[in-house]
Amino acid sequence: MVFSSQLFLYGFLPIFFSLYYLINDRRKNWLILTASLIFYGVGAGSTVLVLLASIWVNQFLAVRIEPAAPRRRSVLLALGVTINLLGLAYYKYGSFLWHLAGDGFAAAGLPPLPVAPEIPLPVGISFFTFQAVSYLIDVYRRKIPAAGSYGEFAVYHSLFPQLVAGPIVRYREIRLEMGQRRIDREALTSGAYRFCLGLGKKMVIADNLGTVADSIFALPASELGFAHAWVGILCYSLQIYFDFSGYSDMAIGMGRLLGFHFPENFDQPYRSASVTEFWRRWHMTLSRWFRDYLYIPLGGNRHGALRTFANLWIVFFLCGLWHGAGLTFVIWGLYHGLLLVLERLADTHLGWRPSGLAGMAITFLLVTLGWVFFRAPTLPAAGHYLSAMFLLGSPASAYQPIATYLTLDTLFYLALGLIFAFAPMERLYQLRFDRLSLLATQLGVASLSLVYSSLLLAANSFNPFIYFRF
Repeated sequence: MVFSSQLFLYGFLPIFFSLYYLINDRRKNWLILTASLIFYGVGAGSTVLVLLASIWVNQFLAVRIEPAAPRRRSVLLALGVTINLLGLAYYKYGSFLWHLAGDGFAAAGLPPLPVAPEIPLPVGISFFTFQAVSYLIDVYRRKIPAAGSYGEFAVYHSLFPQLVAGPIVRYREIRLEMGQRRIDREALTSGAYRFCLGLGKKMVIADNLGTVADSIFALPASELGFAHAWVGILCYSLQIYFDFSGYSDMAIGMGRLLGFHFPENFDQPYRSASVTEFWRRWHMTLSRWFRDYLYIPLGGNRHGALRTFANLWIVFFLCGLWHGAGLTFVIWGLYHGLLLVLERLADTHLGWRPSGLAGMAITFLLVTLGWVFFRAPTLPAAGHYLSAMFLLGSPASAYQPIATYLTLDTLFYLALGLIFAFAPMERLYQLRFDRLSLLATQLGVASLSLVYSSLLLAANSFNPFIYFRF
C-alpha cells in the first residue's frame, strides 16, 4: 500500500482522515500509531516486527542515556548505534556480502559457499534506522529529552507519511508537535495542495518518463544506439527526481494535514551550478544527516585538505552503500565524492568555482552520467551504456528508430519535466497574491493534478516509487 495506489488514495486515506478529524485531540496520536502499523503491515507483512523491535530498543536505550553519567552514556549510545546498524547490515546487505564472499572463495579456488539464504528486506529500513540513530545521538548530546513514553516515540518512529521513503524527520524537528498540533484552514489547504502536487509529479511526469527509461535500459548492447542512450538517461534523470520529490511532497502535505511541519527535501537540484550545491538541494534531509552525524564527527574540513577529502569519500562511499547493496551504488557514491573533491581542489588551487548557466549545464551533465551507475543493474551494463553514450566500443548493429521511443507524448512529458526542473520557481513565489487568489490557484492546481493522476492510475499498471528499493 503506497501513496499512488488505489487502495491508499480511495480506501486508507479517506477513512483515516475522516476519523482523525472527528476524534478528540487526546486520541489522535493513538489513531496515527494504529494506522501507521496497518499501513506498514499491509506491505511489509511479518517484517513489521523489525519496526516494533526498533521502537522498543531505541526508546529503552534513550530513557537510559538521558540521565546516565558521561561514561555510561557513551557506552549506551555505542550499543544503540551498533544494534541499529547491525540490523540494517543484516537485512539490507546480508545477501550481498554472502555473494561477495562466495566470489572470493571461487577466486581463491576454495569450495563454494552454500546458496545465500533469502533475507526479507523490511520496507523503509534505511530511513527508520537513520531516524533512530539521530534520535539516540540527539538525546546523548542533550539537544532533546527522550520521548515522554514508548507510545509517543512509537508514533514518531512509525509515522506513516514519512515512514518508508522519507523525508528523514528528526525527533527534535516535530517534538513539540507530538503533544499539540494546530490544524487550521491554511494547514488543510497547503497540505492538500502539496499532496496533490506530489501525486501529479509521480503519476504524470515520473511514471510516463520511467516507461521510456525502462524500455531503453532493457535494450541489449547490440540495439542500444547513441541517441537511445542519451534519451534513456535524460528520461531517467527526470523520472528519479519527480518520483522521489513527488513522494516527499505527498509526505510533507500529509504531515501538514496532520498538523506536523516536516522538513523540505528537494529544492530544484538540477538548477545547481556545482555538485556541492546539488547536494544542498537533493535529498536535503539525508545530506544533513550525513553532515551532522558523520562528516562533522569525522573532523569535517577542520584538519587540512587531505583529511577533508578522505572524509568526503567516506561519507559518499557510505551514501552510495545506503542506497543499495550493490557495487553500482558504491561506484555512484565514490563518483560523487570524487566530484566534490575535484571542485574543492579547483577552488583552493585554481581559484575557480563553477557558476552561472555554464556551471548549471556542466553539473547537470555530471549528475546525469552518475545516474547511469545508479540505474544500471550491474557494472558491465553501466559500462555498455556509457560506451553507447560516447560512441565507444562496437556500434549498435540493429536498433529501432529513436522515434519509437521519442513519441509526441514523450516529448510533451520531457518538456513538462524540464520546465518544472529548471524554471526559476522562486520568482513565482515572489509574486504577491491575495489570499483568495492564492487559495483559488492552489485549489485549481490540486484538482487538476488529482483528476488527471486518477485517470492515469485507472488506465495504467501500478508503478511503485523508485526509493522503495532503498
